Amino acid sequence: MVRAALRFLAGAVAGLLIVLLLGAAQAQAAGYRYWSFWRWSDGGWVYQQQGPAVHVPADGEVEGWRFAVSPDGGQQAARPGPAGDFAALCANTPAEAGRKRVAVVLDFGGPADAPARETPPEPRTACAVVPTRASSAEVLATVAPPLRYDTNGLLCAIAGYPRTGCGEQLGGADRPTGTAAPSTGAGPADATGATAAGAGASPGASGPALGVGAGLALVLAVAAGARWQSRRRR
Repeated sequence: MVRAALRFLAGAVAGLLIVLLLGAAQAQAAGYRYWSFWRWSDGGWVYQQQGPAVHVPADGEVEGWRFAVSPDGGQQAARPGPAGDFAALCANTPAEAGRKRVAVVLDFGGPADAPARETPPEPRTACAVVPTRASSAEVLATVAPPLRYDTNGLLCAIAGYPRTGCGEQLGGADRPTGTAAPSTGAGPADATGATAAGAGASPGASGPALGVGAGLALVLAVAAGARWQSRRRR
């Protein structure tokens, strides 16, 4: 009977471990719908580490924005589709003394990225002529109004798209929206310097890991108790 009980316990422990690991994998794979920020460098798109309110692009720089459902991980976000050829994008925009030209690529994503009942516009490009100290947020406001920000300063909409929502996790509650000033961040991992899902923590931060750790601790405790009971009966 002791052996049968131990076999039953072993099966239950294995089942619990599988449930915990599958739950953690699903949590880690969660996607967020948001605008990610990029710069064109050496023939490809590179994730912009600075937020648009902080970064000051140089004359001749190309910046890209992509709206998509992406992981909370910066480099893993979906990249803009169109290439960032400054010479082509700003070919019809003459340089002006005391000002700079910055090319902008806007990729609104596909139907799979769009919120319910919204249709993504076609990708488009622009060439902004702005003061030399203009930030990326100011460049974007010049070529793609209206912009919408949430109460934490996260960029929610470019050229009015999408109409609602802001950095929400699929299957989770929508984030509050508002018209606050631009933040130093560009996406869920770094809005307002730290977060796009609330104050103080990145979306998905440590919750799944803590759940798995607690579950494993419980499993080990149950297994230890069963072993002690087995030895005691002997």
